Amino acid sequence: MFDPRVCFSFFYIQYTSAKIYIGEMDGLSTTIALGALKAIAFVCDILTFPIYVFLQRPWKVCELSRRVKATPIEKDDRSVVYRSVDKASRTHVEMVRSNVTTMAAMFEFVARKHANKKCLGTRQIKAEEDEVQHNGRVFKKYNMGEYIWKTYAEVNHLATNFGKGIRELGNKPLQNIVIFAETRAEWMIAAHGLFKQNIPVVTLYATLGDEAIAHGINETEVTTVITSYDLMPKFKSILKLTPKVKTLIYMEDQLKELDTNDFDDCVKILKFKDVLAKGEESEFTNTYPSPSDTAIIMYTSGSTGVPKGVILLHSNLMATMKAFVDSTEIYDDDILIGFLPLAHVFELLVESVCLVSGIAIGYSSALTMIDSSSKIKKGTKGDASVLHPTCMTSVPLILDRISKGIQERVAKGSMLTKILFKFAYEYKVHWVRRGYSTPLIDKLIFGKIRNMLGGKVRLILTGGAPLSPETHEQTNICLCASVIQGYGLTETTSCATVMDAQDRTVGRVGAATTVCDIMLVNWEEGNYRVTDKPFPRGEIVIGGENVSPGYYKLPGKTKDDFFDKDGKRWFKTGDICEIEDDGVLKIIDRKKDLVKLQAGEYVSLGKVEAELKTCPFVDNICVYGDSSKQYCVALVVPHQQKIMELVEKRGIPVSSFEEACSSPTVELLVLQELAEHGKKCRLEKFEIPAAVKLCKEVWSPDMGLVTAAFKLKRKDIQERYQHEINRMYAS
Repeated sequence: MFDPRVCFSFFYIQYTSAKIYIGEMDGLSTTIALGALKAIAFVCDILTFPIYVFLQRPWKVCELSRRVKATPIEKDDRSVVYRSVDKASRTHVEMVRSNVTTMAAMFEFVARKHANKKCLGTRQIKAEEDEVQHNGRVFKKYNMGEYIWKTYAEVNHLATNFGKGIRELGNKPLQNIVIFAETRAEWMIAAHGLFKQNIPVVTLYATLGDEAIAHGINETEVTTVITSYDLMPKFKSILKLTPKVKTLIYMEDQLKELDTNDFDDCVKILKFKDVLAKGEESEFTNTYPSPSDTAIIMYTSGSTGVPKGVILLHSNLMATMKAFVDSTEIYDDDILIGFLPLAHVFELLVESVCLVSGIAIGYSSALTMIDSSSKIKKGTKGDASVLHPTCMTSVPLILDRISKGIQERVAKGSMLTKILFKFAYEYKVHWVRRGYSTPLIDKLIFGKIRNMLGGKVRLILTGGAPLSPETHEQTNICLCASVIQGYGLTETTSCATVMDAQDRTVGRVGAATTVCDIMLVNWEEGNYRVTDKPFPRGEIVIGGENVSPGYYKLPGKTKDDFFDKDGKRWFKTGDICEIEDDGVLKIIDRKKDLVKLQAGEYVSLGKVEAELKTCPFVDNICVYGDSSKQYCVALVVPHQQKIMELVEKRGIPVSSFEEACSSPTVELLVLQELAEHGKKCRLEKFEIPAAVKLCKEVWSPDMGLVTAAFKLKRKDIQERYQHEINRMYAS
């Protein structure tokens, strides 16, 4: 039974919360409204508390949240190795018993098991229409229909035909083929078609620049590229840099036909459906891979330098899939909304886990996802409102923007709305931390926010960069969903740690998964050691079946970053963490992000950016530190609306956002806001930038300043803004 002290703490908390606490708000009406809310909540809590205790068993919830997830198996003064205490799930065991050891075998397995279930869905685009705006401007908008679904059996048949069609075009097993396309059903069909013929898939982000794309194509010596209608124009310039490419296959647009007149006559251009038709008539049979064959050569856009190709074997992919099915709770009726790049290992593996679990994936894009997306016709529904997904993937930057969007929405409301939201938020945080759920508050207060993503999202998986605790908690609370953070790299097939489904903490990335070990190694230069108190700290080194053999055609770099020990492949991540008593990791630093200032203080640029990014005036930020200086500086992409509101409030004479970004007065105001926010986030004085430059252009992958996963490309940002960095230090 529960501890009687819970009852005492409950009544004490309710008594103290019933006192009038106004915080940032003032006025008699505010006091009365807030007091009334707390009085109502106090009475309701007394009446419902025994029911909630009986039904929700919060002591069990807290016990599961605190349980030990991984324990040390080896330890000395220089390193410590942690291993998961969890057992293999039912799906994991079934995969082993059914000898599912390759991606090709996986899809054959699920196609038999879930033949008639929905598999991949694409939303119909009926037409593109002109929409006149209030200012007279005309924008092209989509008139969209419902999702059109293919079953598991149909997708398997299409994949088989695509693979055979590729063979008809002269491509052989073990001969690389590039997929360079945005996320869509045909991407997955093409990939599984190639897997069935033991043809390695080379993936390139759709947002890479021409030279980076040409580098990946030339290095892997491909002759065939699979792309899409929207990306075909890129190849008018890329083909000049890729002389070996002889065939382009493109995924068709729903409305438009491709004009091929401007393309080189030496290159054969085929529609996706043409390849499927060739495969339908082909006499080729499947050429199944072995676990040790290369499945993917995945080019990471990288935060520095030229993209590197990471070799991922079928056995690597299968290991991560087993780890993920052990770590996440997937239900038979779940629906995933797929929109992150499939060329990113995280999205590819999450979607693969959905496939092996037999659930549906509906595809979307940032242009059509929600009702207010840029291509959605006014008065019609975005993809999420039609699909009603229960699961989605995200990266921290997107969750940061959702969090800020919620704050802006509340700020525009009436005083009563603000009071109600503030009260409901604090009320829910209070009870969630104690192991309770709040279904009435969720429905009455947060239901409208939840409906932005279709109203049914229960699970959000995030990775690719650290997620700030503030954003983590706010998205948990306001979206009424479990935000599960994980940690992994392309070199470890996206797998290392995943938060436990029952873990109610924020700001941590979970414990070691069931297929790999986590080793912490002393980093003396940064003063991180496994003997540190209260928790061991050090560089993360990952070992297991999920670890890549190495980089494609880069033996020197492979030797630097990978090694073999005790029969396992290990990868040195360069990330620094501490491991708490329950075996869960908290990322606290990164070797490449660490700058030592002139006075000897170390500044973790990534940590500072993660905290300052939660400032309402910041859309994106890159902190720069020069070791010969006593302070760091920051390049800030400001939040346009907030900046213009600040300018108006302070009466600064500027007429546009661009002019505001160039104003020294506005820069100083933003600097002051960052300093205040940094103090709230408990940053040290030397960690807070001493000067800022406001950048009026939004950093996008197309500009080459962030990766497809929206990680900062520090070297490129520094080169672009070197003059401004010099100016900030000179000032």
